[in-house]
Amino acid sequence: MKDILDRIIEQKRLEVEMLRRPKPSLREALLASDSGIIAEFKRKSPSKGWIKEDGRADIIPLSYQQNGAAAVSILTDSGFFAGEDDFIRQARRSGVTLPILYKNFVIDEAQLYQALLCGASAVLLIAACLSKESCRALIEKAHSLGLEVLLEMHSEAELEYALLEPDLYGINNRNLGTFVTDVDNSFRLAEKLPRDAVKVSESGITSPETIKQLRDAGFCGFLIGENFMRAEDPGQALKEFIESI
Repeated sequence: MKDILDRIIEQKRLEVEMLRRPKPSLREALLASDSGIIAEFKRKSPSKGWIKEDGRADIIPLSYQQNGAAAVSILTDSGFFAGEDDFIRQARRSGVTLPILYKNFVIDEAQLYQALLCGASAVLLIAACLSKESCRALIEKAHSLGLEVLLEMHSEAELEYALLEPDLYGINNRNLGTFVTDVDNSFRLAEKLPRDAVKVSESGITSPETIKQLRDAGFCGFLIGENFMRAEDPGQALKEFIESI
C-alpha cells in the first residue's frame, strides 16, 4: 500500500507532465478559424472603470469557447484591470481548451513563468514597454518555455520590432498613453508588416463590417473584449457578432 508521500509525488508527476505538454497554438488557431476572434475576459479598464465587476472567469471564457471564439485573452493585471493569474486557471478548470493569451504588461522573464504555470498558450509583449534587446530576450525565453508571443505595436516607429520575428504581429488601435482608440491605425500599419505575418488587430473593433475590412487588409486575428464584456451575456453577444460577419 502506498504511503502518503508516494501518493503526493505521484500527483506531482502528473502536474509536471501537464506543464510540459504542448499548449494549443494561438497562431494555428487563428489561421484555421473562420471568425479569427480572440474574445477577451476583461473586468475593468483604467480609463473607463468597471466593465463587468461580477464577471466570472469560470463562466465567461468557456461561454466564449462554446459560442465560436478562436481563442481567449484574459487580463491578468491586478492593479489597473482587476485581473488575476488565477483567472486563467479557473478558465482551464472550467473546460476551456482553446489557446489562452496571457494579457499583461510583461517586462521580466519571471512573468513568463507565471504565464506558463497558470496555463496560458501565449503571452502579449508590448513594444512600447520594452527595449528591442529586452523584447528579443523575452521572445527567446518564451519560446524556450513553449509559449508563443503576440508582439503588440502601435506606431510606425515601433514596427522595427517586427524584425524580432514573433509568432503573431499585433497592431493596437488604442494609444496606451491617452487610451484614445482609432481602428484606422490597423489599416495604416498593416501593409508595413511582413507579407506572411499573422496579423492581429486589437481594440476598438465594434462591428462585423470592420472585421470584413480588416480581413481584406490582411488581418486574420481580431482581439475584442469590451464590446462583449459590456453585454449581459458576453458569450451570446459573441455568437450574434460572428453570425453577422
